[in-house]
Amino acid sequence: MSMATSELAAHHDLDAFGDHVRAWLAERLDRHLPADGTHNHSDEERSYAIFHNRTEDEERELLDRGRAWQAERVDAGVGAITWAPEWGGPGLTASHERIYVELEGQFRAPDRHENILVTVELIAPTIHLLGTEEQKKRFVPTFLRTDELCCQLFSEPGAGSDLASLSTRAVRTDTGWRITGQKVWTSGAQFSEWGLLIARSDTEAPKHRGMTAFLVPMDAPGVEVRPIRQMSGGSTFNEVFLSDVELPDSLRLGEVGDGWNVTLTTLGFERSSSGGIVSAGGNAADLIALAKQLEIADDPLVRQTLADVVIHERATATFNARYAERELAGHVPGVEGSIAKLVWTQNLKQIGDAAAKFLGPRILADTGAPNTYAWTEHVLGAPGYRIAGGSDEIQRNIIGERGLGLPRDSR
Repeated sequence: MSMATSELAAHHDLDAFGDHVRAWLAERLDRHLPADGTHNHSDEERSYAIFHNRTEDEERELLDRGRAWQAERVDAGVGAITWAPEWGGPGLTASHERIYVELEGQFRAPDRHENILVTVELIAPTIHLLGTEEQKKRFVPTFLRTDELCCQLFSEPGAGSDLASLSTRAVRTDTGWRITGQKVWTSGAQFSEWGLLIARSDTEAPKHRGMTAFLVPMDAPGVEVRPIRQMSGGSTFNEVFLSDVELPDSLRLGEVGDGWNVTLTTLGFERSSSGGIVSAGGNAADLIALAKQLEIADDPLVRQTLADVVIHERATATFNARYAERELAGHVPGVEGSIAKLVWTQNLKQIGDAAAKFLGPRILADTGAPNTYAWTEHVLGAPGYRIAGGSDEIQRNIIGERGLGLPRDSR
């Protein structure tokens, strides 16, 4: 544990922690919000994109800045706030983390690329929960600092929302395992050193019990990454082909045949991350700024719309804080992540609908007026997150069947 992390661990008082963090951020970053927390960027163009259109060089540059910032945060004790000192964190509470997130939002911090979020918020905690001691020591500190990145090798052409139908095969060999198959919609595969892969290891077992999880080096012989061109113009997603990829048994994550448990654990972290950690598109503060810019903020119906968005954001943040405290207490992710993810995607749509209503025809063409046409990126991108991380329909099934004990949906 670094000296900075050791000193931060003493900040159990939330006010003192907030003062420390505010000073630390002010030394390193410029503000984009005034100190009083108000939000006004009507004179500067802002991106409301949910899925960006960037070249590979632009994507890599963004990712490099984000990785450097994540490493600096971890070294200072604010990049893995709830993690214990043995993993490089100060071991503070979810309340401390929430304060940090709110304060960092007032500064121009490097964007947290999706690849970073997957590595830090999904894969690192999955390995921490289910990995061997050797795997934890090898991967958790490395992934938390993003010294190396990891992607999810889950979805397949014939197994999207129904991941249990996957057909990628893992066959035992004298030296370990041989993996053959295809994955698709893999975000950040071209930038990742590792991939968390689920494969079918037993074709005779029931489909939920015949899978095993592995950590795959993305530069291993037989691994081929092919970017997919999206309608936004970017290539965030990829196809990944695995042709007789040889892996030692030491890279198996969890027990043989327990891949479904690994999958559910990672997806639980993904859904809670989507519900409160992913920064995508516009938010309530952006919408309020737009209403002020258009001089409609005093309209009672506009104010009601803004209040609804703010309430959804606050409720989601509170729900995620409770969820994080349960994780710290040792609870495995459950339906709470699905609830948070569902609420978050609904609010993304609500924000986009409100922006389109406020702007009217001005959202249809780029006239040069700042923060008007730019909202089209949010409106067109929001539906994507109703699919990413498990569709809204799947989330409702999970909540109903696993959370409420309702009869299974007819398959």
